[in-house]
Amino acid sequence: MPNPFRRHQQHVRGLMSGAAVRAASLSAPAPDTAEGQEYAALLVALHDNLRTLSDIKSVEARAPYKAEMAKTFAPWIEGVLAAGEAQGTAAEDEILIWNMVWAFDYRDIDYALRLAAHGLRFGLSAPERFNSTLPCVVAETAAKIALDNPAAITLQQLLRVVEIVGDADMFDQAKAKLAKAVGRAFAAEAEAFDPMAENAAAGGKAAYLAGALEWLTRARDLGGKNIGVVKDIEAINRAMRALSDTSPPPG
Repeated sequence: MPNPFRRHQQHVRGLMSGAAVRAASLSAPAPDTAEGQEYAALLVALHDNLRTLSDIKSVEARAPYKAEMAKTFAPWIEGVLAAGEAQGTAAEDEILIWNMVWAFDYRDIDYALRLAAHGLRFGLSAPERFNSTLPCVVAETAAKIALDNPAAITLQQLLRVVEIVGDADMFDQAKAKLAKAVGRAFAAEAEAFDPMAENAAAGGKAAYLAGALEWLTRARDLGGKNIGVVKDIEAINRAMRALSDTSPPPG
């Protein structure tokens, strides 16, 4: 992990990395500049880290290594993010995008979404080995986390993913997986809803069920039967009928 002076230096050079680059013609920082040399040095460290990770067979066991490795790149990344906010510019940045992927893996979802928002705002590329676009990587990674382990990512975080990817051009299957994840998250909120809680959502359980039905229907429309939401939709419809039967009549 770099000392305080090196962290400051990396942060400043991260700030500089996008200064002369416009989103219309992205490239990595020029190698003959201080920020380009810093980027190149960090890129060497990144690729060394990736080789180390490839030697670890267990995907689960890699997560703590990624969290520790990420500390090396944090000052640079914070500088890049600050430049994006202040200057409205960004360069292609493999370091930032890999750290986004790692953050998803070690479950710092909010940090991953900060990096994803930057990457999608400026049209950055996904690493070549993904053989995919950045919007698809973000959508499918978040969806897989939610579908494999719903407790690892919140409904609000999934809705943030939806906001970040926006109307980006993606395969329908990627959109369907994300819609399925969001729909199931709404359904889980409906199941856990406590009307007596101080922070109970407006609209109550019915609003969560309506959200679940909307997103699961979208998943079915995009992914067909293979997306696996038919029984989910049936369960939501039953829950909505049951809720309607127990609701007091108007007036």
